[in-house]
Amino acid sequence: MLQELSDWVWQERLWFPEGLGWADLEDRDGRVYAKGQDLWVVLPIALAFIIIRQIFERTVALPLASLLGVKETVRLQVSPNPTLESFYCNNSKNPTQSAMERLCKQTDLSERQVQRWFRRRRNQDRPSLIKKFKEASWRFTFYLLAFFAGLATLIDKPWFYDLKEMWEGFPVLSLLPSQYWYYMIELGFYVALLFSVAFDVKRKDFNEQIIHHLATIVLLCFSWCMNYIRAGTLVMLLHDSSDYFLESAKMFNYAGWRTTCNCIFIVFASIFIFTRLVIFPFKILYCTWVYPVTIYKPFFGYYFLNGLMFVLQLLHIFWAVLIVRMAVRFLTTNEKVDDERSDKEETDASEEEENDVKKEKKKNGAQRNGHAAHNNKPLQFRMRQDNILL
Repeated sequence: MLQELSDWVWQERLWFPEGLGWADLEDRDGRVYAKGQDLWVVLPIALAFIIIRQIFERTVALPLASLLGVKETVRLQVSPNPTLESFYCNNSKNPTQSAMERLCKQTDLSERQVQRWFRRRRNQDRPSLIKKFKEASWRFTFYLLAFFAGLATLIDKPWFYDLKEMWEGFPVLSLLPSQYWYYMIELGFYVALLFSVAFDVKRKDFNEQIIHHLATIVLLCFSWCMNYIRAGTLVMLLHDSSDYFLESAKMFNYAGWRTTCNCIFIVFASIFIFTRLVIFPFKILYCTWVYPVTIYKPFFGYYFLNGLMFVLQLLHIFWAVLIVRMAVRFLTTNEKVDDERSDKEETDASEEEENDVKKEKKKNGAQRNGHAAHNNKPLQFRMRQDNILL
């Protein structure tokens, strides 16, 4: 039964234009073609990336963070409270007013004390700046190297300048060694990202990131097996062209280099919008969706490929809206832009937290001098949004 299902899934009429099939992709006359079994090498490459990343973060990213002046915010630790901890872990990190009243009764604490406990507890779970910096520096390094490697791979290819050339002779397109390694390394990196996403910094677009990684992996695997390699290399190069600007902007933001961060962000936003909302839909998508039907009759593989491409384009539009919002805020207020993807509950210590630190230091200093600390004025707290880019 499994064999019958496999035969049905991989029947030639689904994946190839009329008159072509798997026999056309068999190696012969010194010409090598992409094969599905080649993709097994992606797993050890992904594992190697995970190991290399750990080494990189310890030996390169951490010293670089210190060199650029990345500093951690001091966060107060919560006092042990089994009741509040159980509610925090099992119910909600942000209790409602009714839940807050119940917790006050159960713990004999005031509402302010319970609010302060939850705020400090949330702060403990928030990712540190060092962790964010190490993650951004790793991705910056890969995307930068991948972009120039992809550019070196494609710069002398005719389809880099005339996209219609990607269909010349399709699907009987021999595989070049540079294309093989470019594909395998990019695939290995995205598989490694998918494995590590649970441990990386989580943002509001976590689900969109998962969808993006899965769509990219499926698209690359499918394009490899069906010999859409020329289109695949162009898509990878286009994505890498802006990503390293984003990661470098994050790095300088975590280091507190505001002007540098803002300048790089504007460059990133310009390149992202031009490549993802202009070149991708009007050049690459045109050559995968419109132009092929002038050569071949539409077939299932044609629809499947373009379906994945449209998923990527929808994600491009989603992220472009967030980027434009941040860019408009920056240009109109001349302030550091808030990351639209960052959960406001997951920002670093607020001004209220800083006031708590100062209050405790003042109290401790007064006690060391043999005086009691007094404050006849009610302490007023004002929450401010943390201006952290990504």
